[in-house]
Amino acid sequence: MPTNYLPPLCDPKPLRIVSVETCVPTDIWPWLLLVRIRTEDGREGYGETAYAPHAVASLIHDWMADRLIGADALAIESHWRFFYERFANFGVRGAELRAISAVDVALWDILGKVCNQPIYRLLGGPVRARVPAYNSCGNPAYGKVHFGKVGWPGYGSIGEAGHLCDTYNFIHNPVELVTELKEAGYRAMKIWSFDSAAHQDGGMTISNEFLNQTIRPLEKIREAHGDTFDFMVDGHGFFMLPAALRIAAALKPLKPLWLEDVLKMDNIRTLADFRRQSGMPISASEMLLSRADYLDTLIQQAADYIMIDPTWVGGISESVRLAHLAQGFNVPVTMHDCTGPLTVFAGIQVNASVAGCCFQETVRSHIHTFYKDLVDELPAVADGHVAIPQRPGLGVLLNPDLFAGKSDRFVYRKTTA
Repeated sequence: MPTNYLPPLCDPKPLRIVSVETCVPTDIWPWLLLVRIRTEDGREGYGETAYAPHAVASLIHDWMADRLIGADALAIESHWRFFYERFANFGVRGAELRAISAVDVALWDILGKVCNQPIYRLLGGPVRARVPAYNSCGNPAYGKVHFGKVGWPGYGSIGEAGHLCDTYNFIHNPVELVTELKEAGYRAMKIWSFDSAAHQDGGMTISNEFLNQTIRPLEKIREAHGDTFDFMVDGHGFFMLPAALRIAAALKPLKPLWLEDVLKMDNIRTLADFRRQSGMPISASEMLLSRADYLDTLIQQAADYIMIDPTWVGGISESVRLAHLAQGFNVPVTMHDCTGPLTVFAGIQVNASVAGCCFQETVRSHIHTFYKDLVDELPAVADGHVAIPQRPGLGVLLNPDLFAGKSDRFVYRKTTA
């Protein structure tokens, strides 16, 4: 036996799954689905995804659990391929891919705990000591239930004045907001101030009056802070090509880091045309979801940045594959979040292990409000970066009260053998 032989960190025997649980935290963030997978030795893996949570929960319990219960929790790629190939028979995007994502993240969390290592070490080890981060300017109430109803994605109000009300403060106090973000350790932010024009006019046109009014906060920021702070502009996919080109032309003198989802991500050829005509850096996009769409985007040279949401696109497994794919085209990758805390932690794990990744999106109005009700540790942002977790697996634990059983506050399901 070689003198440098060491016993394996991981036990090669199968580690059986004994239960799958889901929770929709209705009174915390009703678009979110949290997943807990338990193994026969008592280990727990956590995952999540967002939007249509009840549909995703049904897919997990009514379809996927038949494969998972009693199966090897560490056969991550085998499970991924099985589910993807079966779901592809009737359309793999949407709820099906979100279900795969949540389960995949939970299984990677288990593997990290079995090996007593953070996930990024199992993906090839660290390529950076910390991850660049930016703040998306949301509000604490974004995603909450209002007047007994859950709002529509991309239709959040500007909110009210107050600490962490970043959408409101961007419009009314932009210079002060950037000063505050700098003091909090951020060096870039994302805003989505054009949405109301799309809501009014269907995204087909946008007036010069509205453009001038909307870009004024950004002009104030450039006048006060110069080029010491970057910003990105998110259009939430609301605009058609003529309006998108007018927005791009108005923003060009202000040098945004990128324009994101100004067009709907349902025609990559139009997106490529938009990039060529606008002459602006384009980010595309967590809305794509499918590997085929990302490949098409790269081949058609439709984007300068590729954005991936690890809890929408197929989990950590697919996020890493897509990040390496983009790197092969010399296009940098950013990791999306405007949902739950496990999405942030999963994104950090990928950012830490893939050289082509350049940014982790964070939403401080979420981190410092409802995240604390969901997890035992918050993402730590300082000096424009977020710290890489050092604990095994994802590096964070879900609140066990979320899986305590029937509650008026949560929608809970459990499947066992």
